[in-house]
Amino acid sequence: MNAMVDAYIKNLKNWKQEAQLLRDILLTTELVEEFKWSRPCYTYNGKNIVGIVTLKDHCALNIFNGAALTDPNGILIIPGEHTQAGRWMKFDSIATINKQSKIVKLFIKEAINLEQHGIKLIKSQPLKLPLPVELENLFKKDSKLKNAFNALTPGRQRAYLIYFSGTKNSQTIINRIEKYAPKILCGKGFNDCTCGLSKRMPTCDGSHKFAKT
Repeated sequence: MNAMVDAYIKNLKNWKQEAQLLRDILLTTELVEEFKWSRPCYTYNGKNIVGIVTLKDHCALNIFNGAALTDPNGILIIPGEHTQAGRWMKFDSIATINKQSKIVKLFIKEAINLEQHGIKLIKSQPLKLPLPVELENLFKKDSKLKNAFNALTPGRQRAYLIYFSGTKNSQTIINRIEKYAPKILCGKGFNDCTCGLSKRMPTCDGSHKFAKT
């Protein structure tokens, strides 16, 4: 059991009991409990297998290689239009989790087996995303930001573009760009650590939230 997961569940405002029950189920498997991206994450031989997600209207298990699992009943869902390998199993109550606990364990068992044999979903080439007009306009005024953005890896560029374009409100897009401009100028990706406390460099694992001040 991971102390950071203890703190995470203790501080939850929604789905506290459901998250704890999902945790209890996962702890009966071969997975190792860790804390990544500010959420509980469960690994096998250091590889991410599944994570616990809590949102406003539901909680879920994020199965990282879920698209490769056998799912004849269509239980797993695609969490976003840009998601390729990941799949979610959503829950809305303790009763639902208890009812599907055996299915959860079967999914985990299969996911571990796929990891043991190195079987991964073959990802398609991601589509190139267009630059928001607001970002194009800023690039015309700020060549340093443009050069820094172009120097990022394609994956890091894509993560920023998905976030910037996640709203139709022009001012919100501008606000998002301005907020993350310093990170871009430092060559950091959207999920990269900037505090230097993460044990999962370069990715931020949320360690800064538990740092003593």
